[in-house]
Amino acid sequence: MSRQAPTLEDVAREAGVSRATVSRVVNGVRNVDPGIQDLVRRAIERTGYTPNQAARQLVTRRTTTVALVVSGAGDSSDTEQNAFATRVFADPFFGRVVGGVVGRLRPRGMHPVLMFAETPESRQEVVSYLRQGGADGALVVSTHHDDPLPALLADARLPAVLFARPGRPVPLSYVDLAHREGGRLAAEHLLARGCRRIATVTGPLAVAASQERLAGFRDTLARHGDPYVPVAEGGFTVDSGMSAMASLLAQHPDLDGVFTANDLMAQGAIQVLRDQGRRVPRDVAVVGFDDSSVAVTCRPRLTTVRQPVEEMASTMASLLDDHIAGRRTDPTSVIFDPELVVRDSA
Repeated sequence: MSRQAPTLEDVAREAGVSRATVSRVVNGVRNVDPGIQDLVRRAIERTGYTPNQAARQLVTRRTTTVALVVSGAGDSSDTEQNAFATRVFADPFFGRVVGGVVGRLRPRGMHPVLMFAETPESRQEVVSYLRQGGADGALVVSTHHDDPLPALLADARLPAVLFARPGRPVPLSYVDLAHREGGRLAAEHLLARGCRRIATVTGPLAVAASQERLAGFRDTLARHGDPYVPVAEGGFTVDSGMSAMASLLAQHPDLDGVFTANDLMAQGAIQVLRDQGRRVPRDVAVVGFDDSSVAVTCRPRLTTVRQPVEEMASTMASLLDDHIAGRRTDPTSVIFDPELVVRDSA
């Protein structure tokens, strides 16, 4: 006959405490003496006790899971939805977000569930999933300025925190970067190198961060007497960086400095410059944005504007935990500062 699974009573006997005390420790009640908590946890390890998740949810009213939602404006076709997911996983930015979220949640016994919300139907699925208790709240990474999901979550009064300021004001907490300051850092560095014919490859201009980086870059050059900056719009991918760089060179063959709004596009831009016989940084200096893994694997290594994605994602997860637990009731914003990281490309 198989051995019966250990119970709360078994743990209580092993620890020499009451069943109620064990229950409070297992369910994360905070008013238990730390010494008692440690005693109970050691007894749990010795007995091999595993909490009944369904019973625990009845007590805590929490699932210990959160929805990590990547949201955007997409087509409803299967092909387009698959392409959207592929683009997400190919971008090192998303991996950094996941790393920051998991690093914060796992020590707290919480786990993310990945969801995509690029169509009206999938956005409603996210809202319904949360309403039905599938997860305790949502961490939302939005890829489109006019994304309606934040407003849907706010209207439903569901716990949610956003990565990046929403395009339309909604009463939800968010973390973001001072993107204009990042554009300023890039412009000032290129000017300090002596670049005078400077262009930029933006991210998708439907994304607020792309607009802000461009504005900061343009404003800084204008303050230094340069009223016109050639612009080519990219899509945060290597291929779009290549296309944008080729277009800029065709129209402005004498350019000597380029700011790209992310590292992947910088990698593509450098490839085109190399193919056309331009030396980086001697002929054309290149500055990227993000300080992702691409920045150090690219040749030459990228000078870039660092966005502390892991720390931002960790803070986002911490804010959501506070909202779920009731420690924070009002929405708040946390804005991080960018930093210029100088390497070989500029």
